Amino acid sequence: MSSSKRNPEKQAKNEYIPHFIAKKPFYLEDNTEGDYLEHQRLQNKKDLDLANQKWYDRGKRAGPAATKFRKGACENCGAMTHKVKDCLSRPRKKGARWTGQDIQADEIIQEVELGWDGKRDRWNGYDSHEHKMVVEEHIRMEELRRESERKSTEDAEMEGGGDEDKYAEESEMPGQTYDAASRISTRNLRIREDTAKYLLNLDLDSAKYDPKTRTMVDRGATQDQAAALVEEDNFMRSSGDAAEFERLQRAAWESRERGNKTKMHLQANPTEAEHIKKKEQQVAEERRAREKKALLERYGGEQHLVDKPPVLEEEERYIEYTPSGQVKGREKAVAKSKYTEDKLINNHTAVWGSWWQSFKWGFACCHSTVKNSYCTGEEGIRAAEEADKLRLGLMEPPAPRKAEQEKQEEQEGVEEEDAVKDKSKEKDGEGHVEKGKRKLKELRDGVTEEDMEQYRKQQKLYNDPMANFVDTV
Repeated sequence: MSSSKRNPEKQAKNEYIPHFIAKKPFYLEDNTEGDYLEHQRLQNKKDLDLANQKWYDRGKRAGPAATKFRKGACENCGAMTHKVKDCLSRPRKKGARWTGQDIQADEIIQEVELGWDGKRDRWNGYDSHEHKMVVEEHIRMEELRRESERKSTEDAEMEGGGDEDKYAEESEMPGQTYDAASRISTRNLRIREDTAKYLLNLDLDSAKYDPKTRTMVDRGATQDQAAALVEEDNFMRSSGDAAEFERLQRAAWESRERGNKTKMHLQANPTEAEHIKKKEQQVAEERRAREKKALLERYGGEQHLVDKPPVLEEEERYIEYTPSGQVKGREKAVAKSKYTEDKLINNHTAVWGSWWQSFKWGFACCHSTVKNSYCTGEEGIRAAEEADKLRLGLMEPPAPRKAEQEKQEEQEGVEEEDAVKDKSKEKDGEGHVEKGKRKLKELRDGVTEEDMEQYRKQQKLYNDPMANFVDTV
């Protein structure tokens, strides 16, 4: 067979395939030796799941740690792979930058390309070798359990018993189950002959049964038969000697699990069980008293153990809570951040960014929008407001001071005398003197007829043939 039949992809180009199909796009490499229709075939996408990825160790560090602080490293731990804001180590009182001690090694940062499923894999980063520790722990516990059972069996045989059916009669009691292998009787939560409470009323609006806690929830929703039966269920369970009975039952179970020599059975002999429980409590109290006496004889400090008379204080405070459980009216505690907060610069009493106006940040204490400026207080606020009003034309300029007013009046008096002299000279034909700059008062009064007359006299007429004539006589 020819090579073209064995490998149809490397056969000659088919002339009947259109050019726009056979031509490769410009961004693909033009490999004439391979399949010329490779770009039209289904490409095998690279699997981006964890099964095809190289294993990466979380928290692995590269080699030994440095002995000196390096420039650009984390100021807290001294590693080069992150900065102090991203450091996960315990914040030190003095970082590695200043102490140069206990510098941590650099982390190994591996780039792992994962797909959509790989990023959301719940076992991402799990090392399967860690499961060996769990298996070894189970094996060890199983060996200890077998050893404990063997010892308990030997002790029972030595006592002259070994009767497997010692507590077999417990299985006949209602609400009790007996395990002959472990010789432990367990009490059911309810007797099976009774009708279950959640079967009394199957209405959706009635009291509901919670199978996890085996109690009725949402009691009092409707006044039906089921709600009436469980109305005081929790009250009866937590009042009187019910709590003490539960503690005694728990102590009996724990003593059997521990394999104590004194067997407690609350249903078979409740009087003996209660007597054993009181005896154990008395022995424990005597042991604590002996230990306390020994400590006091060795170290002293009896004066600190004297009970002081209780101080009774009466207080009448009305506290109201919000639906979320917080005290109404109390300020909410501000969460602390690792970033620098409430840092005052120069002599400002507020932080930068505490005031904002006209798309500019500033200080709330003086309304300054320059970050490196000094605080001017209330005067700076008033000055800024006046400057804005003057800029917008909302107020007139402030009146001058007294000294400036007196000086201005003197200048006005001199100017009036000069004006009188100029008028007299003009009448005499002696010419005129140019008037100085106009004052603020003149600007406010506007243009007078005298000003217009003086302007017309001083205006130069370029069309006048005698305008440049100068009399030299």
